[in-house]
Amino acid sequence: MLGRIFTVGGYTLLSRLTGFARDIMLAAILGAGPVADAFFVALRLPNHFRAIFAEGAFNAAFVPAYAHVHGGRGEASAKLFADRIFTLLFVSQLVLLVLAWFFMPQAMSILAPGFTEDAEQRRLAIDLTRITFPYLLLITLVTLYGGMLNVMHRFASAAAASIFLNISMMATLALAVFFPTPGHAAAWGVLISGFLQYFLLAGDLATHGGLPRFAPLKLDEDVRAFFRALGPATLGSMGTQVALFADTIIATFLPAGALSALYYADRLNQLPIGVIGIAIGTVLLPEMSRRLTSEDHAGAMASQRRAFDFTLLFSVPFVAAFLIVPDVIMRAMFARGAFTKGDAAAAGATLAAYAIGLIPFVLIRSAVATFYARKDTATPVKAALSGVAVNVALKIALIGSLAQVGLALATAVGAWINLLLVLGFAVRRGFLEFDRAWIKSLAKFAVAGVVLGVALWLAARFAASYLSTLSTGRDEIAFVWLIVVGAVVYAASILLLFGRGWLRTLVRG
Repeated sequence: MLGRIFTVGGYTLLSRLTGFARDIMLAAILGAGPVADAFFVALRLPNHFRAIFAEGAFNAAFVPAYAHVHGGRGEASAKLFADRIFTLLFVSQLVLLVLAWFFMPQAMSILAPGFTEDAEQRRLAIDLTRITFPYLLLITLVTLYGGMLNVMHRFASAAAASIFLNISMMATLALAVFFPTPGHAAAWGVLISGFLQYFLLAGDLATHGGLPRFAPLKLDEDVRAFFRALGPATLGSMGTQVALFADTIIATFLPAGALSALYYADRLNQLPIGVIGIAIGTVLLPEMSRRLTSEDHAGAMASQRRAFDFTLLFSVPFVAAFLIVPDVIMRAMFARGAFTKGDAAAAGATLAAYAIGLIPFVLIRSAVATFYARKDTATPVKAALSGVAVNVALKIALIGSLAQVGLALATAVGAWINLLLVLGFAVRRGFLEFDRAWIKSLAKFAVAGVVLGVALWLAARFAASYLSTLSTGRDEIAFVWLIVVGAVVYAASILLLFGRGWLRTLVRG
């Protein structure tokens, strides 16, 4: 399992690094004004639907079902099941795309009502979203192909696919002068990347398993079981996306730049979520499904506990950094061109608020795997909807005093509610055990995080004092200095607290 985690995590890390290069270009070319806000709405809308219908609900329902059919009745039955799901998926997404094209003005009035006061920004947001929305159809098929490949223990192409999004957008941004606005250049980059990702996954699957084909729709037991799992999973994914939709809607009423601050803060917050949380969860779900299919319940629980340890080991440094030095990180990453230091300060405060919920953000994918692997998609919905209710209520309460920082803070609190409820349900059902050894391990991670936070705070004060005379490159040098200090201090803390034996056991399983 470890090798597959590093495969997914490695490609995801490369995707995030190229994503940062893309965002540096976006910040320098688009800045944080009306055009940028219009583009980020155009980017967010198809991504919200993707998270509901593709990566969220679909993966939760499809991967365990496909693994069960593949492992229980063979490749031919699994292929027929995939053909029928492909047909349903393609038709439903095509209908959604046509409706979105025709009713985009009405959708924009609902999803970005704050733009109604600026006719030009509203028109631009509609035009850009019509360009980006077909990306949803393409990426949904990519998700289907990726789920099939993951069950075959082929993770590389699905993990690498999102790199094309970054490369494509950088290419079109470099040619922005040939487009009506830089926002149009970025939007076309999104759409082009959808085709590139589709052909990458389609080529891999065609070589190793065969592409799904259109098949007559028949609601056999496998398809009915899939829909029984898909319904609750969609509600769970929709709950999370409703909260994100609320962010988009509310932020359109805030001053120009609020949406951009949310975007850049979320981009950094997504680095550990994608590289650690999603990578480990992606590998864990088919692993647990396989073990439970063969009645290895103890092995499934051990795999999940190991996944939790890996997740915490690699995510604690991000929590400390995002809470203690978010301003330095934002300035070093994005404060150039049209993106000012004031924009970086707003995004940094938003990042710190997101960081409060980073632990549940990265752990939730592994936490719900124990339910999804058992084809129970209903239980996580109870936790997700409870978290969303708290999330939305807090957004309304905090938006007046904290602006977009309040939106991020509400999201963080909602994430904690979601995770704690999922863990509570798992313990009550006997799927997870909180023994003394694991509680002791959690305490050690907390101590390591506090030590790292203090070290980063001292290192930042040292850098501010000794680099104050530099006219250029001050933030970039400080950022590198913090990375070096943080890496040394955290590695030493882990070794002292856990010992080499624990690390060897974690790696070797």
